[in-house]
Amino acid sequence: MTAETSQTLDRGLRVLKLLADTDHGLTVTELSNKLGVNRTVVYRLLATLEQHALVRRDLGGRARVGLGVLRLGRQVHPLVREAALPALRSLAEDIGATAHLTLVDGSDALAVAVVEPTWTDYHVAYRAGFRHPLDKGAAGRAILTARQKTPADHPGYTLTHGELEAGASGAAAPLVGVSGVEGSVGVVMLADAVPERVGPRVLDAAREVADALR
Repeated sequence: MTAETSQTLDRGLRVLKLLADTDHGLTVTELSNKLGVNRTVVYRLLATLEQHALVRRDLGGRARVGLGVLRLGRQVHPLVREAALPALRSLAEDIGATAHLTLVDGSDALAVAVVEPTWTDYHVAYRAGFRHPLDKGAAGRAILTARQKTPADHPGYTLTHGELEAGASGAAAPLVGVSGVEGSVGVVMLADAVPERVGPRVLDAAREVADALR
């Protein structure tokens, strides 16, 4: 710490970072040990962060990142979108289908970047800002699958048909290893089934986007 910095703000930000790095939340005691401060300080930090909806505590007393972080996170969307566009353009042109980057927004999947192919006669109209439940569509299902421990033989991508639009099929792969960003990269096409090469190509694109965001 220097004379120009705030110790309290520094500790509050460290709390948010610690909570962002865990899926199960942390207790006051665990935060106290990790920060190297007493429990009273942690209680005050949590109470202040809760007032701004940046932290929430469940019935068991474990602290987790709050929904207020999402409002701040929305301001990051333009930066994420810009980083993802090159990989999405390549994917859309290669597959001949609409490519998209989708991020988690509460209990929804939110498309934040969409690229349509330039050479096809027709393609699915899919717009940035489109949202749908996480448990429907390839984009959301890929994210949910990434939250769980998947078998070693899982291909790494998710395929769906007709869940969001009749006659449309989708393929998506989750973003992996990007701190603070939970999302997926995918394509949507008018087809009864997703061609075999599309899944692995989507997986490669998701890796490209993840690398660009690190």
